Amino acid sequence: MNSGKVLLGLAVGVVAGGLFGVLFAPDKGSKTRKKISKKSGDYVNSLKETFDEFLDNVSQKFDAVKNEVTEFAEHNKTKLKEAQSDGKNVKV
Repeated sequence: MNSGKVLLGLAVGVVAGGLFGVLFAPDKGSKTRKKISKKSGDYVNSLKETFDEFLDNVSQKFDAVKNEVTEFAEHNKTKLKEAQSDGKNVKV
């Protein structure tokens, strides 16, 4: 299962559970609205943090792949130059 889907499902479950808990609490409407507002802000911040971590992870993986490709290209470029300097006929 995709970790993004798991995180999304978890976030939706937490938000739904929080909303149902607040909505069925025996408080006045004004207190309930304040609680909903506070909880929604907390959940938005939590989702932002999770998304930022996800983006950082993707960026790190992208940079790692980019570095590997660059190193591979440089290595092969060096091999090609060596082969050409040895007088071998190398087709690219």
